[in-house]
Formats: sequence, structure tokens, C-alpha cells
Amino acid sequence: MSRWQKLVLALGVAALVAPAASGCSYNKFTTQEEAIKGQWGQVEIVLQRRSDLIPNLVETTRAFAQQEKDVFQAVVDARARMAGATTPAEKMAASNAETSALARLLVVVEAYPQLKSDATFMRLMDELSGAENRIAQERRKYNDKIQEYNTTRRRFPSNITAGVFGFKEYPYFEAPPESKVAPKVDFKKGG
Repeated sequence: MSRWQKLVLALGVAALVAPAASGCSYNKFTTQEEAIKGQWGQVEIVLQRRSDLIPNLVETTRAFAQQEKDVFQAVVDARARMAGATTPAEKMAASNAETSALARLLVVVEAYPQLKSDATFMRLMDELSGAENRIAQERRKYNDKIQEYNTTRRRFPSNITAGVFGFKEYPYFEAPPESKVAPKVDFKKGG
């Protein structure tokens, strides 16, 4: 077999294999995108559960700590922002704001020992703690799906399929920068 014949044969095999490999990558991308969307739905469920708990927690705490209005307002505002968010990016930002506001609320709780012993408050805190754990777990699962998809998207030959069909990179659900710093609340009383 001549050199030209080998080249033509190799190009013919490549031309036959490329569409098949591309089709496999395309199907894998669509499957992974649906997995990402499904996992995002799970994240939204646990975020909604937390948002549903917040009004009860705020009202119970507010009864004990009337003067901490700015902290309560921040929690209420964060919950409203979450309710108004429509895109995953908006919901991630709103969730991070809720997390930050709740951290400040917990600092307020430390100043009121009688609140920490209230059974209703303790039940709400247990529910909120469970909700936060579920959120962390679902965020982790979501990020795992993102990592799998983004890795596939960058690998050869699927990176060619991704470019041809417009499969874009998905963003990770990251913790807000303020979560790395302990919240501080000033409890100065009087004038």
C-alpha cells in the first residue's frame, strides 16, 4: 500500500470515527447538563426550606432581643432577596447573603442566655442547623456534577464537541467571602 493510500485510508477512518465520537460526547454533555439541572433543583428545595424556617426563627428571637433590629432586618431582607431570585447566579448570591445574615443573628443569640434555653427557639435552631447541613450537602453534590461536566468539557476530543455545539462552562456554587470571617455584632447599650 502506497503512502498516499495509507493517508487517504487514515483520513477516511478519521472522518468516520469523528462523528461517532462527537455524538457520544454530545450525548454525555446533555446527560450531564440534565444532572446539573436536577441537582440544582435539590439545592433550591433545601434553600426554600431554610427560607421557610427564617420567619419563625426571627420572630422568636425578636421577642427576646428587640433592640437588634438591624440584624433582624438583614435576615428578612436576605430572605426577600432569595424569594425574588430567578437565575441560579441570583439564587447563589441570595443564599450567600442569607448565610451571612443568619451568622450575624446567631451572634445576637449569644447575648441572650434565656433565649438559648427556650424550647421553641431550640427546636427552630435544630431545624435550621439541619437545613444548613442539607444545604451544604446539596451544594457539594451540585459542585460535584459541575466538576464532572466541566472536566469532560475540557478533555479531548469532547472539547471539540463542546466548542461546536456551544456547551459552556458552569459556575461552581462558592461560599461567600464573608463566611471566612466571624461576624461581629456590637452590643453597646444606652446612649
